[in-house]
Amino acid sequence: MVTPTPKEPQSRELEALLEHPAIWCGRSAARVATRSTGYAELDAALPGGGWPAQGLVEILTSRSGVGEIQLLVPLLVQSGQLAPPRWAAWVAPPFEPYAPALVAAGVPLAQQLIIRTAQPLWAIEQALSSGGCAMVLGWPGPRPGITALRRLQLAAQRGGTPAFLFRPLGEATCSSIAELRIVCEPLPMAQPGVRPGTQPGAQLQLLKSRGGLRSPFSVHWNHGQT
Repeated sequence: MVTPTPKEPQSRELEALLEHPAIWCGRSAARVATRSTGYAELDAALPGGGWPAQGLVEILTSRSGVGEIQLLVPLLVQSGQLAPPRWAAWVAPPFEPYAPALVAAGVPLAQQLIIRTAQPLWAIEQALSSGGCAMVLGWPGPRPGITALRRLQLAAQRGGTPAFLFRPLGEATCSSIAELRIVCEPLPMAQPGVRPGTQPGAQLQLLKSRGGLRSPFSVHWNHGQT
Protein backbone atom coordinates (compact mmCIF):
# COMPACT_ATOMS: atom_id res chain seq x y z
CA MET A 1 0.00 0.00 0.00
CA VAL A 2 1.36 3.41 -0.98
CA THR A 3 0.95 6.20 1.53
CA PRO A 4 0.08 9.54 -0.13
CA THR A 5 2.77 12.18 0.27
CA PRO A 6 1.55 15.11 2.35
CA LYS A 7 1.26 18.35 0.39
CA GLU A 8 3.70 21.12 1.14
CA PRO A 9 2.25 24.16 2.95
CA GLN A 10 3.03 26.32 -0.10
CA SER A 11 1.05 23.95 -2.31
CA ARG A 12 -1.97 24.08 -0.02
CA GLU A 13 -1.79 27.89 0.12
CA LEU A 14 -1.64 28.08 -3.69
CA GLU A 15 -4.64 25.77 -4.07
CA ALA A 16 -6.61 27.89 -1.60
CA LEU A 17 -5.67 31.04 -3.53
CA LEU A 18 -6.74 29.55 -6.85
CA GLU A 19 -10.15 28.66 -5.38
CA HIS A 20 -10.86 32.34 -4.65
CA PRO A 21 -13.71 33.58 -6.92
CA ALA A 22 -11.72 36.74 -7.81
CA ILE A 23 -9.02 34.63 -9.50
CA TRP A 24 -9.54 33.84 -13.16
CA CYS A 25 -7.25 31.05 -14.41
CA GLY A 26 -7.90 31.04 -18.13
CA ARG A 27 -10.07 28.07 -19.10
CA SER A 28 -9.99 26.57 -15.60
CA ALA A 29 -12.79 27.44 -13.21
CA ALA A 30 -12.72 28.34 -9.53
CA ARG A 31 -15.60 26.68 -7.70
CA VAL A 32 -18.22 29.34 -7.06
CA ALA A 33 -21.84 29.11 -5.96
CA THR A 34 -24.31 29.18 -8.84
CA ARG A 35 -28.08 29.21 -9.38
CA SER A 36 -29.77 27.34 -12.21
CA THR A 37 -30.76 29.50 -15.18
CA GLY A 38 -33.85 27.38 -15.77
CA TYR A 39 -32.58 26.38 -19.22
CA ALA A 40 -30.77 23.06 -19.59
CA GLU A 41 -28.75 24.30 -22.60
CA LEU A 42 -27.55 27.39 -20.75
CA ASP A 43 -26.77 25.56 -17.52
CA ALA A 44 -24.67 23.07 -19.50
CA ALA A 45 -22.74 25.90 -21.19
CA LEU A 46 -22.01 27.94 -18.06
CA PRO A 47 -19.15 27.15 -15.66
CA GLY A 48 -20.62 25.76 -12.45
CA GLY A 49 -23.90 24.90 -14.18
CA GLY A 50 -25.73 28.19 -13.67
CA TRP A 51 -25.65 31.95 -13.07
CA PRO A 52 -23.11 33.14 -10.46
CA ALA A 53 -24.88 33.54 -7.11
CA GLN A 54 -23.17 36.91 -6.71
CA GLY A 55 -21.05 39.27 -8.81
CA LEU A 56 -21.42 40.96 -12.18
CA VAL A 57 -22.91 39.39 -15.29
CA GLU A 58 -23.02 41.40 -18.52
CA ILE A 59 -25.58 40.61 -21.21
CA LEU A 60 -24.68 42.31 -24.49
CA THR A 61 -27.29 42.86 -27.19
CA SER A 62 -27.51 44.65 -30.55
CA ARG A 63 -30.75 46.28 -29.38
CA SER A 64 -33.30 45.98 -26.59
CA GLY A 65 -35.96 43.29 -26.78
CA VAL A 66 -34.01 40.46 -28.46
CA GLY A 67 -34.68 38.06 -25.58
CA GLU A 68 -32.36 39.35 -22.88
CA ILE A 69 -35.12 39.48 -20.25
CA GLN A 70 -36.32 36.00 -21.23
CA LEU A 71 -32.95 34.66 -20.05
CA LEU A 72 -33.71 35.86 -16.53
CA VAL A 73 -37.40 34.98 -16.20
CA PRO A 74 -36.76 31.60 -14.48
CA LEU A 75 -34.40 33.31 -12.02
CA LEU A 76 -37.01 36.01 -11.36
CA VAL A 77 -39.47 33.23 -10.56
CA GLN A 78 -36.97 31.50 -8.23
CA SER A 79 -36.15 34.79 -6.48
CA GLY A 80 -39.84 35.44 -5.90
CA GLN A 81 -40.08 32.24 -3.86
CA LEU A 82 -37.43 33.21 -1.33
CA ALA A 83 -38.37 33.57 2.33
CA PRO A 84 -38.27 36.19 3.64
CA PRO A 85 -39.18 37.98 0.39
CA ARG A 86 -36.50 40.06 -1.32
CA TRP A 87 -36.69 42.52 -4.17
CA ALA A 88 -35.75 42.01 -7.79
CA ALA A 89 -34.63 45.55 -8.65
CA TRP A 90 -34.87 46.85 -12.23
CA VAL A 91 -32.69 49.96 -12.48
CA ALA A 92 -33.30 52.39 -15.38
CA PRO A 93 -34.90 49.91 -17.83
CA PRO A 94 -35.42 51.45 -21.31
CA PHE A 95 -38.97 50.05 -21.39
CA GLU A 96 -41.90 49.39 -19.09
CA PRO A 97 -41.85 45.73 -17.95
CA TYR A 98 -44.97 44.03 -19.30
CA ALA A 99 -46.77 42.95 -16.14
CA PRO A 100 -49.30 40.48 -17.69
CA ALA A 101 -46.52 38.44 -19.32
CA LEU A 102 -44.47 38.41 -16.11
CA VAL A 103 -47.48 37.15 -14.15
CA ALA A 104 -48.18 34.49 -16.80
CA ALA A 105 -44.59 33.27 -16.44
CA GLY A 106 -44.95 33.02 -12.65
CA VAL A 107 -42.98 36.14 -11.69
CA PRO A 108 -44.47 37.76 -8.55
CA LEU A 109 -45.11 41.45 -9.24
CA ALA A 110 -45.06 42.29 -5.52
CA GLN A 111 -41.31 41.61 -5.42
CA GLN A 112 -40.43 43.67 -8.52
CA LEU A 113 -38.92 47.09 -7.79
CA ILE A 114 -38.66 49.46 -10.78
CA ILE A 115 -36.19 52.31 -10.23
CA ARG A 116 -36.26 55.27 -12.61
CA THR A 117 -33.15 57.41 -12.24
CA ALA A 118 -30.70 59.58 -14.12
CA GLN A 119 -27.89 58.03 -12.04
CA PRO A 120 -28.18 54.31 -12.75
CA LEU A 121 -24.67 53.36 -11.58
CA TRP A 122 -25.30 54.89 -8.14
CA ALA A 123 -28.73 53.23 -7.89
CA ILE A 124 -27.38 49.82 -8.92
CA GLU A 125 -24.64 50.08 -6.29
CA GLN A 126 -27.13 51.03 -3.58
CA ALA A 127 -29.48 48.17 -4.50
CA LEU A 128 -26.63 45.65 -4.43
CA SER A 129 -25.30 46.91 -1.10
CA SER A 130 -28.71 47.01 0.58
CA GLY A 131 -28.99 43.29 1.31
CA GLY A 132 -32.67 43.53 0.45
CA CYS A 133 -32.39 42.47 -3.18
CA ALA A 134 -32.30 38.90 -4.48
CA MET A 135 -31.03 40.16 -7.85
CA VAL A 136 -30.48 43.43 -9.68
CA LEU A 137 -31.15 44.10 -13.36
CA GLY A 138 -29.37 47.25 -14.44
CA TRP A 139 -28.98 49.40 -17.54
CA PRO A 140 -25.85 51.38 -16.60
CA GLY A 141 -25.72 53.70 -19.59
CA PRO A 142 -22.97 54.09 -22.17
CA ARG A 143 -19.48 52.82 -21.40
CA PRO A 144 -19.28 52.68 -17.60
CA GLY A 145 -15.63 52.92 -16.54
CA ILE A 146 -13.60 50.22 -14.84
CA THR A 147 -13.73 52.13 -11.56
CA ALA A 148 -17.54 52.23 -11.63
CA LEU A 149 -17.73 48.53 -12.50
CA ARG A 150 -15.32 47.68 -9.70
CA ARG A 151 -17.57 49.50 -7.24
CA LEU A 152 -20.53 47.45 -8.46
CA GLN A 153 -18.52 44.23 -8.17
CA LEU A 154 -17.59 45.03 -4.56
CA ALA A 155 -21.19 45.97 -3.76
CA ALA A 156 -22.42 42.68 -5.24
CA GLN A 157 -19.94 40.78 -3.08
CA ARG A 158 -20.95 42.69 0.05
CA GLY A 159 -24.64 42.09 -0.58
CA GLY A 160 -24.22 38.52 -1.82
CA THR A 161 -26.28 39.48 -4.86
CA PRO A 162 -25.98 38.92 -8.60
CA ALA A 163 -26.12 41.98 -10.86
CA PHE A 164 -27.13 41.59 -14.49
CA LEU A 165 -25.97 44.56 -16.54
CA PHE A 166 -27.42 45.08 -20.01
CA ARG A 167 -24.92 46.71 -22.37
CA PRO A 168 -24.82 47.38 -26.14
CA LEU A 169 -23.07 44.77 -28.25
CA GLY A 170 -20.75 47.51 -29.52
CA GLU A 171 -19.17 47.63 -26.05
CA ALA A 172 -17.99 44.03 -26.27
CA THR A 173 -14.46 45.27 -26.97
CA CYS A 174 -14.42 47.49 -23.86
CA SER A 175 -12.60 46.25 -20.77
CA SER A 176 -14.79 44.84 -18.00
CA ILE A 177 -14.21 43.13 -14.68
CA ALA A 178 -17.49 41.22 -14.93
CA GLU A 179 -16.88 37.54 -14.28
CA LEU A 180 -19.34 36.56 -17.01
CA ARG A 181 -20.07 38.31 -20.31
CA ILE A 182 -22.61 36.79 -22.68
CA VAL A 183 -23.85 37.92 -26.10
CA CYS A 184 -27.58 37.50 -26.70
CA GLU A 185 -28.93 37.69 -30.26
CA PRO A 186 -32.27 36.70 -31.82
CA LEU A 187 -32.58 33.07 -32.84
CA PRO A 188 -32.64 32.87 -36.66
CA MET A 189 -36.11 31.94 -37.86
CA ALA A 190 -34.71 29.40 -40.32
CA GLN A 191 -32.12 27.92 -37.98
CA PRO A 192 -31.15 24.37 -39.05
CA GLY A 193 -32.59 21.70 -36.80
CA VAL A 194 -35.35 23.91 -35.37
CA ARG A 195 -38.77 22.42 -36.06
CA PRO A 196 -41.68 24.66 -37.12
CA GLY A 197 -43.69 25.65 -34.07
CA THR A 198 -40.72 25.33 -31.71
CA GLN A 199 -40.66 27.95 -28.96
CA PRO A 200 -38.60 31.00 -29.97
CA GLY A 201 -35.32 31.58 -28.23
CA ALA A 202 -31.92 33.22 -28.55
CA GLN A 203 -28.46 32.60 -29.95
CA LEU A 204 -25.89 32.95 -27.17
CA GLN A 205 -22.10 33.06 -26.88
CA LEU A 206 -19.89 33.44 -23.83
CA LEU A 207 -17.37 36.23 -24.35
CA LYS A 208 -15.79 35.90 -20.93
CA SER A 209 -16.18 33.20 -18.32
CA ARG A 210 -14.15 31.04 -15.97
CA GLY A 211 -14.50 28.02 -18.17
CA GLY A 212 -17.68 27.05 -19.99
CA LEU A 213 -18.61 26.55 -23.63
CA ARG A 214 -16.87 28.86 -26.11
CA SER A 215 -18.82 28.11 -29.27
CA PRO A 216 -22.24 29.72 -29.96
CA PHE A 217 -25.32 27.80 -28.82
CA SER A 218 -29.08 28.20 -28.79
CA VAL A 219 -31.62 28.42 -25.99
CA HIS A 220 -35.36 28.02 -26.49
CA TRP A 221 -37.79 29.69 -24.12
CA ASN A 222 -39.89 27.42 -21.96
CA HIS A 223 -42.31 30.06 -20.69
CA GLY A 224 -44.47 32.90 -21.98
CA GLN A 225 -43.10 36.02 -23.68
CA THR A 226 -42.26 39.13 -21.60
